[in-house]
Parts: sequence; structure tokens; C-alpha cells
Amino acid sequence: MLDPALITKCADPSLKPAIVEQFVKAAGSSDPLAVTVRAGGRLVLVPKAGTPEEAMEIVRQNVGHSVVRVGLTQFPAGVGVKDISEVTSGLVDPCVNLRLGTRMFAKILRIVSKWYGNPESAEAFPQVFEDAIDAWKTGEFEAQSVFQAEDPSGLIAGQRELDDPNGGYPGKPASSSSSEPPGENEVGRAGMRIDLSRILGQ
Repeated sequence: MLDPALITKCADPSLKPAIVEQFVKAAGSSDPLAVTVRAGGRLVLVPKAGTPEEAMEIVRQNVGHSVVRVGLTQFPAGVGVKDISEVTSGLVDPCVNLRLGTRMFAKILRIVSKWYGNPESAEAFPQVFEDAIDAWKTGEFEAQSVFQAEDPSGLIAGQRELDDPNGGYPGKPASSSSSEPPGENEVGRAGMRIDLSRILGQ
């Protein structure tokens, strides 16, 4: 489980804490030094990094000719860079990785949501989220490269029900806490009460 304080400090503010938590659970890693390398669709075995320097060395050895994912969010290393030297060690910093990863995932959520016609109902959000996770893992949605795609911008609808213990998704467990929206000091903890795994089929 991610540290709520890390989410509050570092995650993209357009995503609810519960969505950040579920995103990392579904597509990321609990190890900020985790490096995953795939070539031709196959997983390449690489040494487990024990330090940020070791992790970045693995990244630099493989980026450019393989698909390299890094850190908590398994952010795609090399996206938007023209030279390997531009791949910085910030990718293995938990805060930087979470900020970059959630910002990119928020863009992908907006891309997928736009394709669905920007549905506002909470019932539609699980499908949007699931397709966005698939797009994050594959790098594509409807034959479009999502990492390089333009950000449609706008709000991500359907998340607001996550703060409502009596509304939102079918089968969502009710919260025993107050139904009042959390205050600013509660934002980091509010998302931890919500379990989306049942509706996402995990």
C-alpha cells in the first residue's frame, strides 16, 4: 500500500487518492527501484537493482532498443527523450516517479474517457479505468500511441463517487465513516478506505 502522504505530496491532483492507489496496484510495483525490460513482447531477465545507480544503469543499457519500465508506476523510460543521456535518475525517486506516472495515467484516462464520449456516470468509470490500465501496459489504445498522444485535457468524470459511501459502483463496500466529503487533511487517507478490486475483476 502506498503511503498516503506520498500520494498527497506527489501524485497528480486530477486523480483521487483511491485511483492512484489502484493504478499502482494494477500496473506498478511496490519497489521504487524495479526495472522491467521487454523485447519483442518477451520479458528480459535483468539483475535486481539494489541502489538507484544500479537501476539507472540497467535502464540505460536497455532503453532505446527495448521497452523499459521503471519504479513505482512502471513508468516507460525513454518516452519523450531523444537521447539516452536525457533519461534521468529521477525515474527511481518515488515522488518523481509517482508524479510522472500519475500525470501520464491521468492523460490516458482522459483519452479513453473521450473515446467513450466522456461519460459522467460512476458506473462507466470502472470500464474506462480498466481500458486505461490496459493502455498503460501496452502503450496503445485503439491503435493510438497513448504516451505520445495529445492530452485532451479536462476533468476525469466518475471519480467523485469514490467519496460517497452510499453511491457509485455496484458492489462497492460501504464505508463505516461519515458520508461528508473529506477535508484537505483527510484527502490522503480517504482513498485508502475504498477497494476497487472487486469491480475490476482482480
